[in-house]
Amino acid sequence: MPYSAETTTDEVLAGRALDGLRVIVTGASGGLGEETARALAAHGAQVTLTARDLARGQAAAARIEASTGRRDVEVRELELADSESIRAFAAAWLADHDGLDVLINNAGIMACPLGRTAMGYELQFATNHLGHFRLTGHLLPALRQGTRPRIVNLSSAAHKLSAVDFDDPHFERREYDKWAAYGQSKTANVLHAVGLERRLAGEGIHAYALHPGGIMTDLGRHLAESDVVELMRRAKVDPGEGLKMKTIPAGAATTVWAATAQELEGRGGIYLEDCQIAPRCGGLLEDPGYMDYAVDPDSAERLWMLSEKLIGETFEI
Repeated sequence: MPYSAETTTDEVLAGRALDGLRVIVTGASGGLGEETARALAAHGAQVTLTARDLARGQAAAARIEASTGRRDVEVRELELADSESIRAFAAAWLADHDGLDVLINNAGIMACPLGRTAMGYELQFATNHLGHFRLTGHLLPALRQGTRPRIVNLSSAAHKLSAVDFDDPHFERREYDKWAAYGQSKTANVLHAVGLERRLAGEGIHAYALHPGGIMTDLGRHLAESDVVELMRRAKVDPGEGLKMKTIPAGAATTVWAATAQELEGRGGIYLEDCQIAPRCGGLLEDPGYMDYAVDPDSAERLWMLSEKLIGETFEI
């Protein structure tokens, strides 16, 4: 069936049975992550939610169980800006599960004030990209045991705001720009999917990046009105029209589609939007599609090497 920007998670999964599908959704204590987990669980998937705040994650799991009648929604604590938290989560999850069919790298932060990890890394790049890069690497043994496994990275149209600055990704020599930092991290999410596809497609593991759309969620908790005005200026959007927005069920639909769509079987390393494979972008934030630099294979390799160096780990791929 044809899909659009208004398509919802339940419409994507109508008539689908996902019994036995094993899924991890990062950042699922609310918003898109919770809706993604709810929709998948409602159709039979076994879902693990991760959350920085365990109490909020447990509350989200309770809401999902109440709405779906399930009693097996799992919640685990995970802080993507903390390497030890990632290692501990992955080790514990691998000890309790045999395989993983879908890893949904959903968690993220957006346009926050300048922050740094204990290693001195810029917080948006460290959380949105490096944390998921490390997590995915540690979960590869389970993905290799999955059935037609997929890795889904939530990027954003905001990747059009900045390519990855390989010379100064952590804003150590240039002035911090919250929107450039966010855009860079979202470009990295796409390049990560391209790098994963190159390495894993031969094993039957496929990776995707996607733009969920503009949605009012807790992701925007750091934004002041002036930040939204600045974003619209950079996007060249008429302030009188504003940015196009989606409901949460419509925003999570492309994630659910990426995780389950039969038409994506056997292919990956692609950018998705509105439950479709997106075209190349015309250049504006509101234009559909992706920028060439976000899918450039040479940049994907450069980012992979940089990421391994920054986290101090390499993975058997």
